[in-house]
Amino acid sequence: MISIFDYGAGNLRSVENTLGAIGAEYKLIRDAASIRGATKLILPGVGHFGQMMRALDEMKVREALIETIQSGVPFLGICLGMQALFTSSEEAPEERGFGIYEGQVKRFQGDMRIPHMGWNNLAPLRESKLLRGTGDKPYVYFAHSYYAPVVAATAAVCEYSLPYTAVLEQGNVSGVQFHPEKSGDLGLMIVRNFVES
Repeated sequence: MISIFDYGAGNLRSVENTLGAIGAEYKLIRDAASIRGATKLILPGVGHFGQMMRALDEMKVREALIETIQSGVPFLGICLGMQALFTSSEEAPEERGFGIYEGQVKRFQGDMRIPHMGWNNLAPLRESKLLRGTGDKPYVYFAHSYYAPVVAATAAVCEYSLPYTAVLEQGNVSGVQFHPEKSGDLGLMIVRNFVES
């Protein structure tokens, strides 16, 4: 059973539809006790880093999320849900991230279009359970103005003015900057890889 954390925003419906399409059982959860009882956990996210972190704090679930991730429960953060794993974000410097990984999420700079929206290739850096069977240059859908730094846990990068973490994978912790739920058959495969791993 996959637990999807619902903090009142985010791309819940499309994540639910994706899990339904691959035949995975799931439930929406909204409290700390349910987080601690999860056997696999997805944190979807779209929108503003500060609003998300404040919502999690108002729901009093920050510590439960961090403890559950650190306890070894398989976790998948999508878009903002992955960015939350880092120390902080330029989008809301006053708000703390989970601090699972050191580094600040930063805003794209330069002449290119911001936000980065549309399809782009991933460049895998190593073997990845999430990307199993997706080929040398998986083509997926992005929609974001902020990017996570490349860290030791980065499994694949995307290039948009500079390389940034597009897939993060270390032990039980996974994260994707792109939206697998909007990435067609390849996205379904990536979500299935998480469900079945």
